[in-house]
Amino acid sequence: MPYRICKTLEVENAHMLSKHPDNCKYPHGHSRKIEFILESDSLDSNEMVCDFKIIKEACIDFVEKFDHAICMNTVDPKYQQFKENYNDRVIGYENMDPTTEVLAKDIYDRCNERLVEYRKSDTSRFKLGDKVKLVSVRVWETSSSWAEYSE
Repeated sequence: MPYRICKTLEVENAHMLSKHPDNCKYPHGHSRKIEFILESDSLDSNEMVCDFKIIKEACIDFVEKFDHAICMNTVDPKYQQFKENYNDRVIGYENMDPTTEVLAKDIYDRCNERLVEYRKSDTSRFKLGDKVKLVSVRVWETSSSWAEYSE
């Protein structure tokens, strides 16, 4: 069985789900935990899957864009008004409600790309082994509810 590690980052994030039949159609916020699970069949020369700092260095600038921002469906009638009023604090999802499942996939895809770039970089402070892979991203919506994406 491979080794696995998990690094958690946290953000305060809002969303509104225009397709939702109940209160989630209104703007509301969550204290989100985002867990990155990485694995490798073997440990590196420091007896680690990889240094936890790699995840933060590779992904923090992308994850921080969610902090104190609201995620919205671009077809929501209020989207343009929110975007005009709050600029980059509004993250649009093209024709799609930004459910926690959608956020988990988006974060997985973008951070997986960033980890690949980090691995190729000659200027990286820490080394990321060729066989280390991002297994999944789990996004917590509340203390009892989460969504996870993996390939």
